[in-house]
Amino acid sequence: MWRRCAAFLTRVSMAKAEVLRRFTEEESSEALWLEMWDELSAGTALEVHGVELVSVDDDTIVLSMPMGPHALQPFGLLHGGVSMLLGESAASMHAGWKVDVRERVPVGIEISGSHMRSATEGMILVRGRVLRRSRMLIHHEVVIEQAESGKTLSVIRVTNLYKQLG
Repeated sequence: MWRRCAAFLTRVSMAKAEVLRRFTEEESSEALWLEMWDELSAGTALEVHGVELVSVDDDTIVLSMPMGPHALQPFGLLHGGVSMLLGESAASMHAGWKVDVRERVPVGIEISGSHMRSATEGMILVRGRVLRRSRMLIHHEVVIEQAESGKTLSVIRVTNLYKQLG
């Protein structure tokens, strides 16, 4: 599987390769990530769900997503799987903060979540924070909340392994 990941990174389109080159060669900053977000998320589940980067720093990341049919389960509520997708995405994107993804990539190895409430409309905020960072692993807690009410919808814990490429 890891070889396929490395192979994928080497055969991405020239445009995506240029984005990844800039992403790894320039010093990580919130301004750079905000500038490159659309390019980084293009062609991914983040783009499909309209997920936007709000802020990022060494210890936290905040994403937003508008509620809509793309995020609903059959009973009209925020789909629990979408909440997990948001949690995994926030943690995995943040795990790439200040990491040279030409040498190693964050790979999700564990995710668990608790759903407390749901939402039917409005904006969803995704707040991820580092719980622990080591040479090989990074652990995040991600809180999914309904922006207008401030109520917590889900709490998700994600562990990423830094996998060496090559």
